[in-house]
This record gives sequence, structure tokens and C-alpha cells, in this order.
Amino acid sequence: MDELVESLMEELNCNVVFTIPIFGGIDVYESVVVTWIIMGIIMVATLLLVHGLKVRHINNKQAALESAISFLYRFFEDMLGKEGMRYIPYLITVVVYIGIANMIGLLGFKSPTKDLNVTASLAVMSIVLVEAAGIQKKGVKGWLKSFAEPVPVVLPINVLELVIRPLSLALRLFGNVLGAIVVMALVKFVAPLIVPLPFSFYFDIFDGVIQAYVFVFLTSLYIKEAIEFNQKRRLKSWELSQLLPQSRH
Repeated sequence: MDELVESLMEELNCNVVFTIPIFGGIDVYESVVVTWIIMGIIMVATLLLVHGLKVRHINNKQAALESAISFLYRFFEDMLGKEGMRYIPYLITVVVYIGIANMIGLLGFKSPTKDLNVTASLAVMSIVLVEAAGIQKKGVKGWLKSFAEPVPVVLPINVLELVIRPLSLALRLFGNVLGAIVVMALVKFVAPLIVPLPFSFYFDIFDGVIQAYVFVFLTSLYIKEAIEFNQKRRLKSWELSQLLPQSRH
């Protein structure tokens, strides 16, 4: 049992890789270094994929790349609508990062999403984007007024959502990764030879992709809610403007 506890602690601990000797020393943890590696992988893959693109007579690589990008854009457009297409590049970036971060354990690295600071940072960035989308559509005054709608009594609940939403996003992603770590540690402890292999593929690949999908799906819903609210408001204003001239006649 002591070995199981030590194995879990080793998996969950995020060690300091090196320290930057400025401002009294800035510790750089494993999650940050692995994130840099993932960024490098994405940048190199991007350069290789976009090299030699053509307008006509495209090759199979370009056709596959265009199909993948078109699929992702259609997928997110179905959730966000035309108004939310400007946010699709961010959502694609996040889903690619989380997907690779969850699967990078297959290469022997520690997944950055095992660090609560990483999942919390992703959640905060997403919620800032959601609120920025609301401010961009409603204006600052309209955004502030929206906290008291549909009735002023729900103002505290709407304000509390600013904390609840990023907290739920961060803990949901971290909790699922943590659960996978615990299950894998138990499987390795009970049957350490062949059984852990299929479980590892399940948690690192299938479950990792699912968690990336859930994260961006919820973010898309939050963005759509912020945008749709403003659209409904404009629709009501337009309907009233159409009715007023008729009433004068």
C-alpha cells in the first residue's frame, strides 16, 4: 500500500525543473516545460503542414489539411453560429493543446493538465474571452445591466457565475485527469504486467480527447449564450421599431 501511495504522489507532484535567477528566483515547473514542448510540436507541425500550399492542383496532404480545418470550422460554427466565427481559432487552439497535453503521457512526459494551475489558467482565459464577447456585443453598460436580468433579484447569482464557471471548467478537467491517474495506479498495483496497457491507451487517448472536447464545448456554449442574449435583445428592439410606425398610421 505504501508503494501505491508513493506512486500516486510521484504522478501528482509537479517538480521544479530549473529556476530563473531573477526577482529572487522564478521556479519553472514540469508542466510549464512540457507546455513549451507542446507549443514547439504545434509550431513545427504547422510549418510542415502549410509548407508548399497551392491554390490549384493541390496534393493529398493539402486536401487532408483543408478537410480537417473545414470540419473543425463547421463543427464550431454549428455551436456558435455566424456571430461566433471569430472565436473559432481560439477554440481550435485550446482543443489541440488539451488533446496533445492529455496524450503526451504516452511519450513518457507528465501531462500539464495534471497541474491544477494549468487547468485553472485555461479556464480563466476562456471565461475572459466569454465576458469579452459579451462586452463586445452589448457594450460595457449593457454587459453590466445583464447581471440584473431577467429580474434584479438574480444579480448575486449572475455575479457568482463569474467565479463558478471558470472553477467548474478547471476542476472538471483536472478532476478527470486525476481520476485517470488514480485508476491507472490501482490497475498497475493489482495487475502490473499486461492489463495496464489497454487502460493506458483508453485514458491517454480516448478519455484525453473527450476531455478536450468537453472543455471547448462548454466554452462554446458560454460564448453562444453571451452572443444570443444580445441578438434576442436586438430582435425585440427591431420588432418594436417596426410596430411603432404602424401604430402612428
